Amino acid sequence: MYKNINPGKYEFLDDKGSFVIGRPEDTSYLYFPIAGEKGLKSSVTPNLAGDSMVNQETFVLEPVSVENLHNNKNGRNFWLYMDNGSVWSAVGSSAEQESKKFTMEQDESYVSAGFMWHKVTRVSSTYGVMAEITSFVPVDANVEVMSVTLKNTSKETKVITPIAAIPIFGRSADNLRDHRNVTSMLHRISTIDEGVLVKPTMSFDEKGHRLNHKTYFVVGFDEKGGCPESFFPTVESFIGEGGSFFKPRSVYRQESGVGAGEHFDGMEAVGGLKFAKVDLAPGQEVTYNVLIGVAEEESEISSVIARLNTPESISKALEETKNYWNDKVNVAFHTGNKAFDEFMAWVAFQPFLRRVYGCSFLPYHDYGRGGRGWRDLWQDCLSLLFMEPDDVRKMIVANFGGVRMDGTNATIIGDGLGNFIADRNGIARVWMDHAYWPLKTLLLYIHQSGDYEILKEKVSYFKDSIVHRGNLIDKKFETEGNYQYTDRDEVYKGSIIEHLLVQNLCAFYEVGEHNVLKLRGADWNDALDMGNKNGESVAFSYAYAGNLKELATLVQEYSANVGIDTIFIAEELNILLDATSEIFESVNAKSEILDKYMKLVERNLSGNQKEIPVASLVSKLNEMSEWFTNHLNTQEWITGENGQGWFNSYYDDSKNRVERYDADDEKTRMMLTGQVFAIMGDVATDEQIKQITSAADRYLYKEEIGGYRLNTDFKEIKMDLGRMFGFAYGEKENGAVFSHMSVMYANALYHRGFAKEGYKSLHALSESSMNFVRSHMYPGIPEYFDAKGRGKYPYLTGAASWYLLTMITEVFGVRGESGNLKFSPALLAEQFDSEGKASITINFAGKRFHIVYTNRSGKQVGEYIIKEAIINGKELPHEESKLVIRREDFPSLTDVNEISIILE
Repeated sequence: MYKNINPGKYEFLDDKGSFVIGRPEDTSYLYFPIAGEKGLKSSVTPNLAGDSMVNQETFVLEPVSVENLHNNKNGRNFWLYMDNGSVWSAVGSSAEQESKKFTMEQDESYVSAGFMWHKVTRVSSTYGVMAEITSFVPVDANVEVMSVTLKNTSKETKVITPIAAIPIFGRSADNLRDHRNVTSMLHRISTIDEGVLVKPTMSFDEKGHRLNHKTYFVVGFDEKGGCPESFFPTVESFIGEGGSFFKPRSVYRQESGVGAGEHFDGMEAVGGLKFAKVDLAPGQEVTYNVLIGVAEEESEISSVIARLNTPESISKALEETKNYWNDKVNVAFHTGNKAFDEFMAWVAFQPFLRRVYGCSFLPYHDYGRGGRGWRDLWQDCLSLLFMEPDDVRKMIVANFGGVRMDGTNATIIGDGLGNFIADRNGIARVWMDHAYWPLKTLLLYIHQSGDYEILKEKVSYFKDSIVHRGNLIDKKFETEGNYQYTDRDEVYKGSIIEHLLVQNLCAFYEVGEHNVLKLRGADWNDALDMGNKNGESVAFSYAYAGNLKELATLVQEYSANVGIDTIFIAEELNILLDATSEIFESVNAKSEILDKYMKLVERNLSGNQKEIPVASLVSKLNEMSEWFTNHLNTQEWITGENGQGWFNSYYDDSKNRVERYDADDEKTRMMLTGQVFAIMGDVATDEQIKQITSAADRYLYKEEIGGYRLNTDFKEIKMDLGRMFGFAYGEKENGAVFSHMSVMYANALYHRGFAKEGYKSLHALSESSMNFVRSHMYPGIPEYFDAKGRGKYPYLTGAASWYLLTMITEVFGVRGESGNLKFSPALLAEQFDSEGKASITINFAGKRFHIVYTNRSGKQVGEYIIKEAIINGKELPHEESKLVIRREDFPSLTDVNEISIILE
């Protein structure tokens, strides 16, 4: 039991992020993820509502959205019938318990949880009983374990009949609304000694029904491995006529149920397991274990039962699960704020949740059909470079296989590496930012690893019927494997450098009326989806201007490190490198060049390659970047008042500039996205950054809801720009504090040397996230904070990867530099502890480092210098602003290294 835990506030229990919170069911929309690596993914609420699935077609429990969490009655349950006729739900989901909420008779309850495990503790003073229910999914099994321990807290012996009740959905999420009743008729339900099995005859799909092979199951045991006494395998038998899942007739009337070996067809199913009566003396405990899952073969169920049918085997599996996920998070922080350090453990864990869940399958994320998007492939690599670096090279190389020769990319991504799927419906939505992200990820990888050789890797291109950057559909297209072929009927492969050139050069030439990159279907902001004809994304034009400069530098470094003076590219690509600055000025000329290139690559390639000098390529890329930067800086700057100013972010479909300054603050329009990429892409000067941060503080910053809003209130439903303007202001993309862009704002500011301003954004996000009274969310960072400061769409956000990246590489200043390890801290004085210390533990190049910065004088960032550096007791040479450990010195280091850096 937990003592002195205040309701409505969580407390951390250890240095692994485990936490506890009292009376959690008094907070709406709370849920927690538990999953394994084999495919099963679940969500659990404080009352054990939520769902469980393998994929869109295979939902074990009924699919839920956030509103279902408090609307539905059919969550996981475990009932206790007492001989005096009293009934109590160990999960708190009964009509009686619901009626006592917010009164003095409400149960005492707690949730404690850690990475992929969840425990609810519930105490009834009325009935003198306590329940602890631990839920987790073993790493290597498609089964959710629900371990229930009951304790008699009264002074009298209690006679209890336990009954587990797990409604089994057993079909596709599509069938929640599409033929719900009809698809229940496909169910074939049977009882075995251990529980209830459901094997539908087929998967219902009017496009083509398929024979089903999966079996859904709920089985259970008492602590001695004994099986249930009887079963309620159907909804009808469990809730009874006129009953409900909150007041089931079978429980309240103590109906007997059916035995093993029974069969039922065409009905909604329940894993209703009735165990034998048990006498519990005062203080005595008894444990029951329930397994919920799905199997391709019924023999798998037998294996799961044999493996997990005792309290000892369950405890062992739980510890293995905890250790597995705890070991994944191998980055640790120590600052002057211990709660923040534990919060960072959850931020570091969130990218693993993204890998498991994708962008779907949690209650807020009630869209899509699973998997991740193109942007996710690259951004999730950012954090994995620090925590699971071994496989990142393979991931990066495979991901480039999704690029088309027209610079766009596949948008349907299957399971496994490099599995890109053609859109057979010919729906060609182009996100104009997609070509931006691969270079950012690749640069981080190369700096972490020093692996310039990756740029030589030959990778195929993706090919389907979508051509001319999504503007045309080639109805004659037919091929196997979705590869780009040559005229010689060979799969064409180009270097990764070539892929980067294809992406960034094609983007550079696709411009609108203002010589700014076309918005197309949207950019990073999916909700800017109504400017496809004339809309322009100035925000990502800044980003691509920066990309071209970074690509030039990368090619130059590649040449120096690998020792080459020329590179080979597809001869078709040469047309995009021949243009002069005079052509850059002309929208029409650019469009003509791009159109010529599109025609060259719309079908097969010649297969011929052209050798070009590195020096001329670097010069051309720098020329493009410099022209674009000057053009944008001159054309898009908006001057405000009092030394404030900012960059315009978009043109709408009516060709109008979107942002503006007005003497009336209510009429001023400002968006954060443009400022982020103008700073990050080096379009903004240092003086302009000062003006931008001042304007952002004035128009966008609201500390109590998480920091910087995505935009001001336009007070207009802009049908010529995007659906976001139809959202309530303060929700999602329309003026919410969108964590991803707020973190990128911080990252950009740190990158440009504005640490104090960057910290302001990071600090506001973490403080709001950890303020449970306002954010109403478990530890971690949400997708966004709404107008009231509630955290929405937790766990599955790319913001976590960027937050972790920023903390490591910018705040603590520990980052790779062409394979060397560089230290250049930008910690604020308040981030050090009472002894003036701050530390980070991290892996780099197969070695582990514990780095301690000491700032005894309490100096502020920008004031202190590196006075002394010691590794494993030996002094290290250093500069005042940085310390570098060269890659060639790594073999002489130990596996675990202690580094002390004295700041003064």
